[in-house]
Order: sequence, then structure tokens, then C-alpha cells
Amino acid sequence: MAIPSEIRGQSYICLTTFRKSGVAVPTPVWFSEANDKLYVSTRSDSGKYKRIRNNSRVQIAPCNMRGKVTGPQFDASARILPLQDWPAAQKLMRRKYWLTRLSFLWSKKNEYLEISMA
Repeated sequence: MAIPSEIRGQSYICLTTFRKSGVAVPTPVWFSEANDKLYVSTRSDSGKYKRIRNNSRVQIAPCNMRGKVTGPQFDASARILPLQDWPAAQKLMRRKYWLTRLSFLWSKKNEYLEISMA
């Protein structure tokens, strides 16, 4: 399914993940896009990573850098990318956000997520 036009070209999305109890946890994140998929970098010890590992259901919405939602929310699913798929996701993120090129922002705990529309 195609990425909604409300999401395309935005700088931030609000990525909402769900706790085991069903409580929604929204987080503003940088993302890149290619082939009707979104890519997000996060640490493997972050809450959103752990929640996605347990439940692939997510919601996305355009937002500002503080997380204020500025458009409609969409259902999607997320998966943790396998290591061999990281270079393509990393290239997309570096192309969109120059700060991601700085090595001190990179951690050995960083991982990539792939988001597909539901």
C-alpha cells in the first residue's frame, strides 16, 4: 500500500507504538522513505524498539519536532530490519538528514525499523 500524501516529504512523523496493556505511546521520529516503505533509526534499548518487537502494530501521523500531530493518523505495521538491509536504510536517512552523517550520533545499539502501511 502506498505511503499517504500527508506523510510524504514531512520531516517528522509521530510513531505510535503500543504497550502490552494496549496503551498507545507516541514518539516523534525522523524517517526516510522508499518503495512505499518508511525507515526509522532507533536504539535497541529504546521503549519503541521493545514495543515493536512485541507488537508490530503501529500508527503514524505527520507531526512537528515536538510531536504535535499536524495531520491524520494511519494504521501501519513495523518490523525490525535484518542487518543486511541496514546499508540501504542508512543511505536514505543520511541523504535526508545531514545530522545522521555525524559519527558521534551513531551508537552500536542503533537499529533500523521498516514501516509498511496496513
